[in-house]
Order: sequence, then structure tokens, then C-alpha cells
Amino acid sequence: MITTELVFVRHGQAQCNADGLVGGPRTCTGLTNLGYAQVEQAARRLTTEHRKQPFDLVYTGPRIRLLQTGEIISQALQIPMSTDDRLDGPVHGDVDGKPWTAVKTAADGGPHAHPDKPWAAGSDTWNGYLERASTLLRELIDQHKGQRIVFAAHGETVITAHTLLLGIPIGSPAGFTVNHASITRWQHHRNRLNQTRWMLDRHNDTEHLVLLAPEASS
Repeated sequence: MITTELVFVRHGQAQCNADGLVGGPRTCTGLTNLGYAQVEQAARRLTTEHRKQPFDLVYTGPRIRLLQTGEIISQALQIPMSTDDRLDGPVHGDVDGKPWTAVKTAADGGPHAHPDKPWAAGSDTWNGYLERASTLLRELIDQHKGQRIVFAAHGETVITAHTLLLGIPIGSPAGFTVNHASITRWQHHRNRLNQTRWMLDRHNDTEHLVLLAPEASS
């Protein structure tokens, strides 16, 4: 029996993504036209599920691309949306708005390359972010036991869920691809012996995007 379900929808393509910029709170201007179309397709797919087994709530963070993604899903499913500032994603500090290529060159790699070192002045460390985000996600899971929750999320939030629920050690060099508007689903199972465990039902599912124009590669 499935007791709790967490569905993560990464936000659609944002303008900062298309421009190759670090999309912190000062820089994020929201979704591109393609990003809107991507999220609308994800929302349609979730609506089909919702008719059979309703979702309870949409969670999102405060950046514009997350809010726009969450609003599309919330309106399609006709369920409430809750914004939690702690779902804002990593802090980028002084490099908010700068090209990722320049940031990674200056830091000798992206956030994952040196996980205990800030990638810019005032930024998180990657491991520090994972620890903070994992604590929040655990709180939300405990708060919503027995419910079906949708997260309009950063890709980093999906990685946090995998780190937490798979028990991956903080600082592991392994990673996960998380495409824009992809769907990732975790289910909490309880068997007849009252034994429980989390099961990853799907990761980075983009089947609903096959009819859309692909994103330009950077």
C-alpha cells in the first residue's frame, strides 16, 4: 500500500537558463515561452492522474520561475499552492546574474566540484546546501504523511530528495540529470507486515514533452 507520495516537477526553462546565467533571486525573470509550454504539458499529465487519485497540495519556492510553475500546476489541478522560502534553492552570493561558464572557470568547477567550498563570495557550499535542504524536506514529509504532494521545484530539490531517501552520503561524487519540467516520483510503501520503505517510482520522466521543440544545447 502506498501511504505518501511526493511528485517533483522541475520548473520549465527560464530565461536565465536560456541565457546561461546564474539565476538567483535578483536575476530570475521567469519562464520562457518554451518553459510555459513545458510546464503546461506536465500539468496536463498530472491532471489525468488527479482525476483518479487527487493530489492535496502544491509546494513551491519564491523564485519567479518556481512560482510560475507552481501556479500553472495549482490552477490545472485546482488545489492550493503553498510557497515556502526555504525551497528557494542554493544561495549564489555575488555571482547572481553572471554567466555560469565564467563562474565555473573562476571556481575551478561548478558547485559539485568542490562540495565543501563556496563557489563564490557569499554562496553556499554544495554539501551545506544539501544538509539544509534535506532537513527541510524531512520536515515537510513528516508534516504531510498520508498525502500526495506536488513540488514545483529546482533541480537541486530533486537531488536533495534522492540524497535523503536513498541514504546517499553527503558529498557523494555521483549525481542525477534533472531536465526542465521533468517529473520525478517517490512513494512510501507499507506492506502487510507493516514494513515500510521509500520507493523511487520514476526519475526525470519527460514523456509528456516529446511533441515540444527541444531546448537548444548550450
